Amino acid sequence: MAAHTNRLIKETSPYLLQHAHNPVDWYPWGPEALERARTESKPILVSIGYAACHWCHVMERESFEDEATAQFMNAHFVNIKIDREERPDLDHIYMDAVQAMTGSGGWPLNVFLTPAGKPFYGGTYFPPQPVYNRPSWLDVLSSISKAFHEKRTEIEAQAEQLTSHLVQSNGFGVQAAAGITDLSFPQTLPDGMFTNIMQSADKAEGGFGRAPKFPQTFTIRFLLHYYYHTKNEEALQQAELSLDKMIAGGIYDQAGGGFSRYSVDAEWLAPHFEKMLYDNALLVSVLAEAYALTGRPHYRKTIEQSLAFVERELLSPEAGFYAALDADSEGVEGKFYVWEKEEVTALLGNEAETFCRLYDVTEAGNWEHRNILRQHGSFEEVAKELGISVAALRERMDSCLEKLLRHRETRIRPGLDDKQLLSWNALMTTAYCKAYAATGIDNYQQVAVRNMDFLLAKFRSAEGDFHHTYKAGEARYPAFLDDYAALIEALIHLQEITANTAYLELARELTRLVEDRFSEPETGFFFFTPTGQPDIIVRKKEVYDGAVPSGNAQMAYNLYYLGLVFDAPAWRERALRMCKAMEQVAGRYPTSFGVWAALIQGFSRGIPEIAIVGGNFARILRDFLTQFLPLRILQAAARENDGFPLLAGKPYTDAAQLFLCREYACQKPVNEVVALMKMLSVV
Repeated sequence: MAAHTNRLIKETSPYLLQHAHNPVDWYPWGPEALERARTESKPILVSIGYAACHWCHVMERESFEDEATAQFMNAHFVNIKIDREERPDLDHIYMDAVQAMTGSGGWPLNVFLTPAGKPFYGGTYFPPQPVYNRPSWLDVLSSISKAFHEKRTEIEAQAEQLTSHLVQSNGFGVQAAAGITDLSFPQTLPDGMFTNIMQSADKAEGGFGRAPKFPQTFTIRFLLHYYYHTKNEEALQQAELSLDKMIAGGIYDQAGGGFSRYSVDAEWLAPHFEKMLYDNALLVSVLAEAYALTGRPHYRKTIEQSLAFVERELLSPEAGFYAALDADSEGVEGKFYVWEKEEVTALLGNEAETFCRLYDVTEAGNWEHRNILRQHGSFEEVAKELGISVAALRERMDSCLEKLLRHRETRIRPGLDDKQLLSWNALMTTAYCKAYAATGIDNYQQVAVRNMDFLLAKFRSAEGDFHHTYKAGEARYPAFLDDYAALIEALIHLQEITANTAYLELARELTRLVEDRFSEPETGFFFFTPTGQPDIIVRKKEVYDGAVPSGNAQMAYNLYYLGLVFDAPAWRERALRMCKAMEQVAGRYPTSFGVWAALIQGFSRGIPEIAIVGGNFARILRDFLTQFLPLRILQAAARENDGFPLLAGKPYTDAAQLFLCREYACQKPVNEVVALMKMLSVV
């Protein structure tokens, strides 16, 4: 029996449950905790993290499991634990506050609030003892408690000031979309974005900026699109270099497939070992585009390995996708994934020497005296020495990796965050759609359809709106903008690969809901939270494309696509206005606004409309989907359909016809995909 049990024991979040037996008297965020703070006039400590967070685990072991520390926290604060993935709205607000106060942020996020919920001090990880000019956690607690009681007036004023700053800085850098009259985008605009991207490009190791390095899939996607339009080889080279270096590095799980969240070094060797659903969704999506553009088998293989990992380790029996795998196992970061040379030699026998040379396995180790597998040696050089083909050598090494994977399965596994989030699931549905389009593997279409069926069955309420999270048969929290935006986009992509117009009808219904509940009419953008939410101090507008796309950028895409499919000019105009409002900031900082940049690039070049109509449309659609075309509107059907302008007035033929259109004005149809692609190349 545990010595302590607090209120978190009734929660479903794996992160909150990790803290349910701390001696700290944790509350979940909710009326009970907030009312107690007001009644007792106590400051609130809000501690935010997530289940796969390494430093969250460290601070828990050092401080939150310590009896004396917990006793002080319980006596002087109302202590609230938040899973940032369950409540991203609160995380955004209080992260912005801490960044405004300290200039930096991260998790665990520890922020102190007045009884009214307004922040006045905060930080990230605090050690149990003072170190490196960082105060101990108890020192921080003591100082905050003393100041709150002795300088209450100053603290209240500081909290009001900070809250006002959060309101004023909401949507900083964004022009008001409503007053814009010129909705055109010059073709030269993406050239400036490309120049700015290449200024931060690492031309030796791939990626952008310095360590720690994140995948930045949106920037890679922009470069692929830019190459398609301009045939600029430098753009393709940097995109491929970035993907190739990640695939060869330790950020990619060489034995089991799938990507970790980021690399702590510039050469992609040492990852932060947590594996997040959204990262893998976004990487599979961009790999599918890279494969469609280049045809390189290397990318197809990585897609197949990554989705095999997803289905093996993150797919629930109900067809939902779990959120993440922990960085730690047995309390040690990366222990599940790293190897000692002696262990590899014993497992691989005669192949061990070749394998160790190719995958950088040494006695001394390449990371903390152990080895992270990465493709470091030259396959061409080793194949030549062995007198075999590179393909034969890779086949042998793949067999070795399978042996290591089977052995690894006997180890104690990292923790699984088994909650399922609507937006992340929708991102993975889109990834499966794109993977199916690029590869033609039927299973990918089937998984995408089953996952969407799951989302519609388990996340949707009787009233028709959606929840944000689902676990153990229970859906919780009203869905946020990101949830709806990602879900609508997934429905669009599912329609493209299935030709099922019911997905478009639902996407239209949900877009109307988003307009009704999330709009800010003054700017043309959308709030992150719906109207009427009582427990937040600021309604934020998120426009930054960070680890996941901003809901506003996704909605701009959705509005344009659906506006054209359903002939809703107001939606198309709203999308153009939103992008026009983002034009300057996305042009100046394209690596921070990558989804916006790709959409603006599409508008500057023109987004074609393709209709495939006729008896054998499914075969033609299948062929078309393998082609790389950055942004397009696509519908396919056996017969004309007056409910959709792109499908209306197209006569039935046994052999399907392909129509290339702009604003519903279509050129003479063709019967083969290759002919359509030639037409596109001269437009």
